[in-house]
Amino acid sequence: MKNISPIFNLFLTLLLFGCSPPPSTTTNDIAPTNTIPATVLSTGDGDSLQVQSRDGSPNKIRIGCIDSPEYSQEYGPEASQRLKALLPNGADIELRVIDIDQYGRTVAEIYSRGKSVGLQLVTEGHAVVYHRYLDGCADTADQYVAAEEEARSQKLNFWSQQNPIMPWEFRRRNR
Repeated sequence: MKNISPIFNLFLTLLLFGCSPPPSTTTNDIAPTNTIPATVLSTGDGDSLQVQSRDGSPNKIRIGCIDSPEYSQEYGPEASQRLKALLPNGADIELRVIDIDQYGRTVAEIYSRGKSVGLQLVTEGHAVVYHRYLDGCADTADQYVAAEEEARSQKLNFWSQQNPIMPWEFRRRNR
């Protein structure tokens, strides 16, 4: 036990005394690597936001590996409100950039206080795993899938519907 690093001790302290774990067997504690700091300017729907990078430039961000209900879709407003609660304006975050999407937005995993925001949204049933793009989160894919299975089995939020329509299907039907 003498060789335990100070960072590990801090991690254990935060784990034991910090905050309650999410209501599942998964955890949204993912050690982010290769991240870029940014500040939240505003949130949009449940999986998009605007940030200001440290150089002062604004950027549109799409949270990677998840998809939330559209604002006009059932549970869309709730997903949007939850993202706003998790990432209030002025919050400092970390971005792990994955790609640039067809609309010119940066697709990234978002971390707030060392926790994955996307995974938190999936854990709570405010977003679903976007399996089509899950390869962008290869290191964390299993956690996303397990969190979705748990939220679905508990019928949390989006999953409480009798026959939920996946966000990508909803968009396709309403074009």
